[in-house]
Amino acid sequence: MAVRIRLKRVGGKNNPAYRIVVADARSPRDGRFIEKIGAHDPVRGWEHSKVDVDRLNFWLERGAQPTKGVANIIKKLKIPVKVV
Repeated sequence: MAVRIRLKRVGGKNNPAYRIVVADARSPRDGRFIEKIGAHDPVRGWEHSKVDVDRLNFWLERGAQPTKGVANIIKKLKIPVKVV
């Protein structure tokens, strides 16, 4: 099973907000996921983004691959990760 760390879109029309989730790569974007590990709201700004660093590192150690969007969020928030 290929596991990805990716963004799930929530929020209304013209008001995007995202959850950072761990999901099977075959699942649809807004579909089934394994675990929610954070949130990002581009409208409110970077100071309102949050990620559970322990769970992020847990999944990265087990081979989960972050998407480009999640990798950019990790880089922007300067989160200490063990593997990327």
